[in-house]
Amino acid sequence: MDAIYILLPVALFLGLIGLILMIWALKSGQFEDMEGPAHRILFDDDDDLIPGKKSKK
Repeated sequence: MDAIYILLPVALFLGLIGLILMIWALKSGQFEDMEGPAHRILFDDDDDLIPGKKSKK
C-alpha cells in the first residue's frame, strides 16, 4: 500500500509532462505537414550525385 503513495504522484507527474510536451509540439507546428516527407521521397533530386550521368539542367 505504501508503493501507491509514491507511484501515483510519479505517474501523474509523468502524465502532466507528456501532456505539456504534446501541447508544445502542436503549437510549434510539428504536425503541420504530415504528407510532405512521404511525397518528397518520390522526387529524384540526386541526379548530380550519380557519376557519369549528365544533368538535365
